[in-house]
Amino acid sequence: MQENKEISALFHLIDDPDEEVFSSVSERIVSIGRAIIPNLENLWETTPDQNVQERIEMIIHKLHFRDLVEEFTNWKNGSCELLQGALLAARYRYPEMNTTTTLQEMEKIRRNIWLELNSYLTPLEQVNVITGILYSYYKLKGNEVAYDFPEDFLINKVIEQKKGNAITNGILYLIVCELLDIPIKAINIPKQFILGYFDIDYNFPNPERQKSEKINFYIDPLNGQIYSHKDVENYFKRISVPPTASYFRQLSNKRIIQHLLEEYSKCFTDVANLYKKNDLLYLAKLLDD
Repeated sequence: MQENKEISALFHLIDDPDEEVFSSVSERIVSIGRAIIPNLENLWETTPDQNVQERIEMIIHKLHFRDLVEEFTNWKNGSCELLQGALLAARYRYPEMNTTTTLQEMEKIRRNIWLELNSYLTPLEQVNVITGILYSYYKLKGNEVAYDFPEDFLINKVIEQKKGNAITNGILYLIVCELLDIPIKAINIPKQFILGYFDIDYNFPNPERQKSEKINFYIDPLNGQIYSHKDVENYFKRISVPPTASYFRQLSNKRIIQHLLEEYSKCFTDVANLYKKNDLLYLAKLLDD
């Protein structure tokens, strides 16, 4: 953006010691839009004062965040494709991220799995193909959810490093199934991110029957392990929670990305990064139905 008198005046006020003045200046710069970011980056490079650099960084962050809020709003009201939602969550950390490499890698994974599938495979055989490609051929690794490793929550880094946690590995697994039209969905089992293979032809003659009966089996996306209904029943006994029908409902893509943002926010608890936690929780709240 060509610098005019107003922009020049605003830039001269960034170092004003009065916080109210800086707040007003910051709001005005943000209102101009992302086209001013190159000007701010140039100012950062030519400014020796670290405090001023930090203020510039915060203004740039606000500009990126404003755009991200708009993109999440459009996603929520649009297609709600899981891959797009996961990439938007990653864009919080990498606002200038080029998604081409990630999309190309996803297409390679999809194609490798598609080539091994056919209409004669049973649900279990289908899952064995997906799991074999992801965890054996592709070498995807799983870590327990740990808030000391924020990049485990970013789908672009999971695909790049072939390592994620149960949530992001699960999202990767779900994206593949979404692309291949395989009825595997995330479900609402407490304290776990577990997938279920749903019987799409299941008929409910009796609405009072346990909803989990329409799930053929369960998949742990951390490592691809398959669980039976008995395994899940034992889990509920172990945590002393009655297995009500609500725990076996499919999670929407909005709810999955909302959960991802909520968990990702827990990586930022120190005072210096508290604004990141608040930003991510704001984005999560934005996805409320």
